[in-house]
Parts: sequence; C-alpha cells; structure tokens
Amino acid sequence: MTLIELVISIVVIAVALTGVLIAFTQTVRHSADPMVTEQALAIAQSYLEEIMLQPFSEPPNTTAPCNPGALGPQPGETRATFDDVGDYNGLVDSPPRDQFGNPMSPGSSLIDLSHYTVRVTVACAGLNGIPATQSERITVTVTNTTVPGVPITLSAYRTAY
Repeated sequence: MTLIELVISIVVIAVALTGVLIAFTQTVRHSADPMVTEQALAIAQSYLEEIMLQPFSEPPNTTAPCNPGALGPQPGETRATFDDVGDYNGLVDSPPRDQFGNPMSPGSSLIDLSHYTVRVTVACAGLNGIPATQSERITVTVTNTTVPGVPITLSAYRTAY
C-alpha cells in the first residue's frame, strides 16, 4: 500500500464518519420531540374534554342561539365557575391548569409543564348544514416555548341539542 492510497482511504473514511456523526447528532438533539408532542396533545385533549362537557349556552336556556358578542366569561366568572362553552373563549393558561386553577401535575417531579401555553378560542360556526347560531367551534392550541414549531391544535364542534 502506498502513501497516496493510505491518504485517500483516510479521507474517504473521514467523510463517511462525518456524515454518520451528523445524523447521530440530529437524532440525539431531537429525541425528546415526540415526548413534547405527546404531552402537548394530552394537555389539549384535557382542555377540550373539559369544555365539551359544558352546556352549549348559559343555563337555564342551554340551547339558546350562539351570540358572538356574548362569547367569553361574564364579569366575575373564573374558570372554576364557567358554566357554558362560550365562557372559555379567550382563555390563556401558562402553565396549564386544571379547572380549579391548580397547575397540572403529571404525577412526576421529573416532568416540567411550565413551558406549555394553552390558548382557547370559541366561535359561532356552521357545521354541515347546522347554522352558526346553533354550532360553536372550539379550538385549543398548545405550544411549548422550548421546542418551537410544535404547536398542537385540536378543534371540535359543540351544537345546541
């Protein structure tokens, strides 16, 4: 083996090794992204379920038409006293909280949810022939400040039935 062959083989191995190490670095750097996405999805599902369990409109007339001007909490209402879907319009929680205002706890001190922000919008919106006065679109968006580009958005419709 000549010196030229030896130098060429070192260069080829170095180039191949560089490509492998770059791929390995990218994999390690983003290995936690699926966990962040799953946490954001679980938070969004939790909020959406809480909202969907509320009546369509203000009790006692829980099938009153959707009024865009009346969406949002009434004066003095807190999340613990929200009594219809429209009350959640404009809700922003950072970190995520349960309906009583307590920070969500995943059951482990190793999991930090303080980097998540939850935004809720409720709008009067028609759905497959159901008029906008009888249907509300709920959108829950969860973002994480440590992993940009991982917003999770869930939407659902609540109708007056």
